[in-house]
Amino acid sequence: MKLTALNQTHKDLGAKMLPYAGFEMPIQYAGVNHEHMAVREGVGVFDVSHMGQFRFTGEKAEELLQMLCTNDVTKLQPNKAQYTCFLNEEGGIIDDLILYQIADQDYLAVVNAGCLDKDWEWVNKQNKIGAKIEDQSDATSVLAIQGPKALESMQSLTDVDLASIKFYNIVVGEFAGVQNVIISATGYTGSGGFELYFDAKDSEKIWNAVFEAGKDYGIEPCGLASRDTLRLEKGYCLYGNDINEETTPLEAGLGWVTKLDTEFIGADALRKQKEEGLKRKLIAFKMVDKGIPRQGYDIVDADGNEIGNVTSGTQSPILKEGIGMGYVATDFSKVGSEIFIQIRKKTVKAEVVKTPFV
Repeated sequence: MKLTALNQTHKDLGAKMLPYAGFEMPIQYAGVNHEHMAVREGVGVFDVSHMGQFRFTGEKAEELLQMLCTNDVTKLQPNKAQYTCFLNEEGGIIDDLILYQIADQDYLAVVNAGCLDKDWEWVNKQNKIGAKIEDQSDATSVLAIQGPKALESMQSLTDVDLASIKFYNIVVGEFAGVQNVIISATGYTGSGGFELYFDAKDSEKIWNAVFEAGKDYGIEPCGLASRDTLRLEKGYCLYGNDINEETTPLEAGLGWVTKLDTEFIGADALRKQKEEGLKRKLIAFKMVDKGIPRQGYDIVDADGNEIGNVTSGTQSPILKEGIGMGYVATDFSKVGSEIFIQIRKKTVKAEVVKTPFV
């Protein structure tokens, strides 16, 4: 297994470590619910250095990215970010990612750890125009500092006005005495905060500074388990669960980052799918009766006919009830629709709802 630069730090803190996407990663420290509430109410820190980072530079960078990405790359500007997807020719999602424009002709694509190798192969296979691409994943560390107290607790570590960085914007500056840190107003929890991208050799220095600055704010180290419950409460897709190469952005409700007036790979397949109409959609649901939905459970109608399957599910730490996401036949996708989750031998009532849950 691969190790992040902070692997030993997590072990020293008593984290439960498990394999994830080829890495040994911290799954939890004090407990999932404890870490979840720390982020919703205060500030928590995730080591997400397992994520991949590809740098696209030079005069051909925008052209290649416009071909690879569902969103309109030409609308990006320096110091701004975009959520987007790589698709295959059939319109299936190879990966979802965040694309940052660092400067003119300089872009950083942050991809999912489990897709890193196939993404790198795909990007290079499509690069027939000679764009400059570099895999910076091994040399880069990433911390996600999330929660309503994230900005206030970290302001002492930088001269950058953290509160002035708008959502999906970035500033490159000094942080905790380290130069050229990318400070990004992004995250995967829906509770505010930012993400830091920096040279892996500075990982321990920045980690220690972050926890020293946050000690009066109740800062907590957080693992991937609470990251999952946090993102699900906001209805954010997880690659490998809610989206994959067998699902399209239109089915997954990602039409807002899919600009069909641009010529990206897979666009023709999506135009055809849109014209013919969707046969299934990704929905969010809340349990009406008591029960916790889990990935892989069948979704059925009132007569017990299978109409879809659960892709993500949990007991919401905030709502204290079961929530989930899954694909269902389009006829059952309307908000307010009654559906049923097959939980072992029981058929348990649920209702289609809007996201976010919280």
